[in-house]
Order: sequence, then structure tokens, then C-alpha cells
Amino acid sequence: MKKMAMLFVGLLFIGGMVNGQEITIKEVFGGQQFYQNGKKLTMGQLVKTMEGNELAYNEIKKAQSTYTLGAIVSGAGGFMIGYPLGTALAGGDPNWVLAGIGAGLAVVSIPIAKKYNKQSQSAVKLYNEGLKKETGFVKPELYFGSTENGIGFRLYF
Repeated sequence: MKKMAMLFVGLLFIGGMVNGQEITIKEVFGGQQFYQNGKKLTMGQLVKTMEGNELAYNEIKKAQSTYTLGAIVSGAGGFMIGYPLGTALAGGDPNWVLAGIGAGLAVVSIPIAKKYNKQSQSAVKLYNEGLKKETGFVKPELYFGSTENGIGFRLYF
């Protein structure tokens, strides 16, 4: 019985210290990377991970939309810059107006990327705060009754 009591106290202590599986953000050149338990998360995995937290999920869905818009705008801008440059390098007559429009799109994509960064950071913060609320203290329940092996104690947490 003394061993059972020690096990119960140990589980309470460990359960109270659980901090969940927080998501961390690493700033890298050209954006951010998200990690959970040392594993890099894609945007799709990040969205799926946050499904259980409504506030974080809504924020990451907004960030995902902003990310998609930014990728389209910057991709189009890069193409519109690269095509005339390639034409010029090949000896053809480049369309510099197209390159100018591409440069404009590239500039427009910068504030879109900043908005995405803020939204995704906000979503991660909301998610991590929700984990702390959920796992701040585990309330185990001890029952006495029938078990698979006869009569004994069951510990639920």
C-alpha cells in the first residue's frame, strides 16, 4: 500500500509539471520555421496541430490564407522579373515594363509576408497559452473496485 501511495504522489508531481507539446518558432532567412518536439512542421501540419484550440486554429487559418496570397504575389513578381532578364541574357529584346511590374509585385509581397509572420506568431502564442491552461495541473482520480486482475485501485488522469 505504501508503494501505491508513493506512485500516486509521483504521478501527481509529474502530472503537474507537464507542459504539453509547445510549438516553437525559429526565425530563418526569408521567414520562419515551426517546430514541435524538435520536429519541423509544415503549414498543413501546423494547422492540423492547432485544430483543438479554436482561437489558435482561426488565427493560423488566417495566416495560411495570407501565406498563400504572399506566395502567389511573390511568385508572379519573381517570374515577371526573371523572364525579361532571361530574355536579355539570351540576346533577345526584353520587356522591361514586365520586369518593372514584377518588381512592384515583389515589393507588395513584403508587407504580406510581415502580416503572415505576425498572424502565425499570434497563433502559436495562443496555442501555447492554451496548452499551459489545459496541462497546468492534472486532476487524477483514484477508484477502488473491480479491475482486470480482481479487486484493486484504478488511477485515472
